[in-house]
Amino acid sequence: MVKILITGCAGYIGSIAADLFLKNNYQVVGIDNFQTGYKRPIEILQERYKDKFKFYEADLKSDLSPIFESEVAFDAVVHYAASCVVDESMKNPYKYFNNNPNSTLNLLETMDKFSVKKIVFSSTCALYGEAQYVPLDEKHPTNPNNVYGESKLMAEKIIQWYGQLKDFNYIIFRYFNVSGATEDGVFGYSKHPSTHLTENAVKSSLGIVPFYFTYQKTETPDGSPIRDYVNVLDLDEAHMLAVKKLSETQRIKEIINLGTGTGNSVVEIVNKVQELTGKKFEVKTSDKPREGEAPKLVASIDKAKKILGWEPKRTIEDSVKSLLIWYKNHPQGWEK
Repeated sequence: MVKILITGCAGYIGSIAADLFLKNNYQVVGIDNFQTGYKRPIEILQERYKDKFKFYEADLKSDLSPIFESEVAFDAVVHYAASCVVDESMKNPYKYFNNNPNSTLNLLETMDKFSVKKIVFSSTCALYGEAQYVPLDEKHPTNPNNVYGESKLMAEKIIQWYGQLKDFNYIIFRYFNVSGATEDGVFGYSKHPSTHLTENAVKSSLGIVPFYFTYQKTETPDGSPIRDYVNVLDLDEAHMLAVKKLSETQRIKEIINLGTGTGNSVVEIVNKVQELTGKKFEVKTSDKPREGEAPKLVASIDKAKKILGWEPKRTIEDSVKSLLIWYKNHPQGWEK
């Protein structure tokens, strides 16, 4: 049985990934410090999978040696844990520069100490900055226009240096916009306040929260930013393919975009949610628009198809349907 370490497994994407890997007969060890993660998904994973899942509460900047010493060698590490809110990063740069590169560095150093040399890393399209061309491929220049993107670019460079100097194999995924929940509505998104557009629109359609446009006007047809919305299950399935690729390939050091290859504007997504739910909700405009947003970000996913044989199976409609189940069951997300 393949044994992997998942960081950030009490968070949104990490908890769904842990469930997916465990369903597919992987042995999973999870780490989270609950800074932004939740205890309930960990409890559900323990109830569902018993001895196949083990969890440690730990900060990735702390000494991780005891965890690696107590576990039989990991086949790979899937590193989701991060601070990841664009607007917050512009208000609190120290948190992002301290957490994202440093936690990655400490994790890599511990992996090296215990001869674990395979890592899948969650990065972001935010490090591209303003698109010079669309769709964005992995050769697009990196010029982040927010601290979050810069901190992830720093972490990427650390991984690449470990690949060069310490012979690490890695697959770095640059995510575009992630949305959706598990199809059974058991795992989903819980951050407060939520910064995810589709999630906020679905919550508004259910009368849970008011809906606010938080973007700054951009040079797009309807004046709202255009993004590439990939379903969270599709995204996590790519990580499973990456772990398989790392196990089968003697030498692999790749950066790969994860998106759908298509884009929707903020206004289009809101209209789509109202159409699918049959609920018209009031749309207000925030007096505090988000900072550091690029006008248009859409992925080229040719490399993901070529290297991993991955392409998205689910649509924005699938994401909305899964979110309706999730928020009907968990109107406020997980409780802290």
